[in-house]
Amino acid sequence: MEALFEVVVFLAIATFGAALARRLGLLAPILLVVLGLVLSFLPGFPQVRLDPELVLVGILPPLLYVAALETSVPAFRLNLRPILLLAVGLVIFTAFVVGTVVHLLLPDLPYAICLALGAVVAPPDAVAATAVARRVGLPRRIVTILEGESLLNDATALVLLRVAIAAATAGAGGVGPGYVAGEVLVATGGGVLVGVLGVLVFGFLHRRIDDPLLDNALSLIVPFAVVFAAERIHASGVVAVVVAGLGIGHRLPLLLSAASRLQIGAFWRLARFLLEGLVFLLVGLQLREVLRNVDEPFGRLLGITGAVLLAVFLTRFVWLFPAVYLARLVPRIRRREPSPPVQAPIVIGWAGMRGVVTLAAALGLPLTLAGDRPYQRALFIWLAFAVIVVTLVVQGATLPAVARRLRLPPDDPVQEALAAATVQQQAGRAARERLDALVDTVPEAVADRARRVVENRTNLAWEQLGGSERETPSRAYARLRQEMIDAEREVFRSARDAGRISEEALVRAYRDLDLEESLLRPEEAR
Repeated sequence: MEALFEVVVFLAIATFGAALARRLGLLAPILLVVLGLVLSFLPGFPQVRLDPELVLVGILPPLLYVAALETSVPAFRLNLRPILLLAVGLVIFTAFVVGTVVHLLLPDLPYAICLALGAVVAPPDAVAATAVARRVGLPRRIVTILEGESLLNDATALVLLRVAIAAATAGAGGVGPGYVAGEVLVATGGGVLVGVLGVLVFGFLHRRIDDPLLDNALSLIVPFAVVFAAERIHASGVVAVVVAGLGIGHRLPLLLSAASRLQIGAFWRLARFLLEGLVFLLVGLQLREVLRNVDEPFGRLLGITGAVLLAVFLTRFVWLFPAVYLARLVPRIRRREPSPPVQAPIVIGWAGMRGVVTLAAALGLPLTLAGDRPYQRALFIWLAFAVIVVTLVVQGATLPAVARRLRLPPDDPVQEALAAATVQQQAGRAARERLDALVDTVPEAVADRARRVVENRTNLAWEQLGGSERETPSRAYARLRQEMIDAEREVFRSARDAGRISEEALVRAYRDLDLEESLLRPEEAR
């Protein structure tokens, strides 16, 4: 009962923090982390020790899955080279740089356990990257690259962490090239295989379900099912979830009915909102527990922490600029991908926030090394925690200002609106052709009504090219129709209160009016 009460309290605080962040114009992840830091020292406030398994198997899979569902597979494939350079190359580079720095500062420790810490702090967080990048309003290609990086980098880091821990606990002599190659093959290959099987199995089930509630329940099961299946064969659950999410998301229009898509979209928006808020709050709440176990002298602790933070920050930029511009020396890449403005790698470099996966991985570090030799595990957990807080609070809070100061060229809204209007006109033409083929099967008034719907939708798409300075006919209609819907709702509510209609009749009427209102405000459905 007490555990349930604490969960409700944390969810309520996370919701309040997100609402406060919106009111203040701040990024919710940052405010929630700071709020957690403050609450962690409040006397009598419940203290929570994060379970690494709960994070990696219970919280991360649904968040990765919904992010993958919403990722454009064509855009992901188009940007696969920069995504892999960040998600694989940069993670490995960061892990070795940080591991080397820590080994130089703590030479008595084996290099393998220092490399494990490097793998822990190497991957930017999937939740933080998505939440911050979309809120800042970065160009679409940069958002795609950051989201793609965050979908895959956890797998790279966790595989490297597994190898480093094996070397640290069994002795470096027990970990050779064959072991490393086998771990990589099983983790990535097995994860891809489980993910593809998940797409086939759950895609088959989705296609044969016509009940939105069952579709919604199945969608909730998918990320956990593929993670558990991947873990059973010691493969990467992260890779499995990402592959399953990308595959099912790409085929979603063919697998689900309109009602199922609407309900699943609403469900995952709520689930992501609650889980993201809870995750960042819990990260902040770990501060008191982390500090309690650290016994390093303050000056030494400050020096080691500063060195690790500097290494984490600089490695991203040191890797990014050669990866971006030296690659353009290859003619084929230069023709396909023109050199971006220098502001782009700066913004991508600044968006390296760490999150809950780093903390969960740190909490999963072994208690002892080879030969049952203890080491400063509490110090390593503190270093991971410091990297999370500093990168998230400092870089995340300043990212909007950095993006504005650099004046990164935004996406052209006119070109986007023109492309959408052109496709909408083609869709309208196809709809009219289908209507003409079926016009003899319906009354003329019905055909005229259907024809007006198509014309209005096409006109609305072309109106987007006119900008937002004036009230377009569609906006005027939405404003007028909203007033009419409010009047209709009041009549139905009064009739219910007077006992002239049943509660069921009121619910049916409100449902129809709510659906129409949602069409008047499409931005609220995202």
